[in-house]
Amino acid sequence: MNFLEERILKDGVVREGNVLKVDSFLNHQIDISLLEQIGAEFKKRFDGEKITKILTIEASGIGIACIVARYFNVPVLFAKKTQSINVDGDKYSTDVESFTHGCTNHVFVSKKYLCSSDKVLIIDDFLARGSALLGLTELVRQAGAEVVGIGIAIEKGFQDGGRIIREKGFHLESIAIVESMDSSKGTITFRD
Repeated sequence: MNFLEERILKDGVVREGNVLKVDSFLNHQIDISLLEQIGAEFKKRFDGEKITKILTIEASGIGIACIVARYFNVPVLFAKKTQSINVDGDKYSTDVESFTHGCTNHVFVSKKYLCSSDKVLIIDDFLARGSALLGLTELVRQAGAEVVGIGIAIEKGFQDGGRIIREKGFHLESIAIVESMDSSKGTITFRD
């Protein structure tokens, strides 16, 4: 059992509807020491790749992406969900369905910050159905850049997102893969 699986068992909460709450340490209140371990693990798993940019989607992936970016000494770019007066110029955009929020978001990145020469490592906190990752890979495709890998903190292995992403040929690394959860018993099992 790895460090993240241990932390999920210690502080994670299973809710009905296949919801795993890790907001006490990963995506609301953030344990920076844990993020450092996650960053070091992704550095180990993607060490041979020539990465020029880390890409994530707002908001929960940003903290993890920032720590990972320190290990690779590259900038973080995050796909925005809302237009603001600070975002000008041309954009790459796509629609992404959110499992957690039960809605579709129109996400975008500025063309100024993603170009065809970029070698992109996509980072996110969760992988369930794969919609966010497919949206992020679409933004990279629109830019003519290359996805060199995808790093996920927690993958729900009992949902089809990981299979979909792997079948598309992406190098996907998940630190913890949840095999099953039972909200009535509060139990979680992990894939070996």
